[in-house]
Amino acid sequence: MKRFLVSLALLCLSATAIAAVEGVEVTYSANGTTLKGWLAYEGHAMGKRPAVLVVHEWWGHNAYARKRANMLAEMGYVALAVDMYGDGKQAMHPDDAGKFSGEVAKNRPMAKARFEAAMKVLRDDPRVDGSKLAAIGYCFGGSVVLNMAREGEPLRGVASFHGGLATDTPAQKGKVKAKIRSFTGAEDKMIPAAQVHAFEQELKAAGVDYKTVVYPGAMHSFTNPDADAYGKKFNLPLAYDAAADKDS
Repeated sequence: MKRFLVSLALLCLSATAIAAVEGVEVTYSANGTTLKGWLAYEGHAMGKRPAVLVVHEWWGHNAYARKRANMLAEMGYVALAVDMYGDGKQAMHPDDAGKFSGEVAKNRPMAKARFEAAMKVLRDDPRVDGSKLAAIGYCFGGSVVLNMAREGEPLRGVASFHGGLATDTPAQKGKVKAKIRSFTGAEDKMIPAAQVHAFEQELKAAGVDYKTVVYPGAMHSFTNPDADAYGKKFNLPLAYDAAADKDS
């Protein structure tokens, strides 16, 4: 998360590192669907703080998403691990993960409503400076935050970690407000080099402030220490890469 934190600092979203972190489950809703997130923060910090939305992998809102939110809270941010599936639903098998993520990916209005509901949770929190919001996402979540940036959501910055870069609704000039950072692995079978190149051309044409980082040797899900176990269990091309994880 190193490069992403540097990017946040450049966006005037820097925060003071905090040791003691508190976390609470939060329930919110979008169009009648109950959503269950995890809000992480430092309870004794003074003044309003910048905030970051964390969008989960295709497995759903799980311990990994909460871990990332807690890490951001330790660095002084208020962080919300969001729920894009509803009711905190998690997938135990790739077939279910594909189904759940596909339902959201194919319904942009639904995805936008759920993302904006999470943004409202942060904006309504008295600890948060609502003018200083960013979003990060992993795998499926990376695609979500990129699409929300394309939609023109009022975010200072967006970072995708091994998230899909292709889209049916490319960024339009003047619409994207966020600075965009993308981190992918050179050996990621799900995000080939051609997709990265097309993404770069898309953002360049739209006049977006962007940067892409490709890690040699890194595979899909390189930030998740559980990737090796998932890959072995389900015969998927996943692998953790500690160096790429730390650098990104």
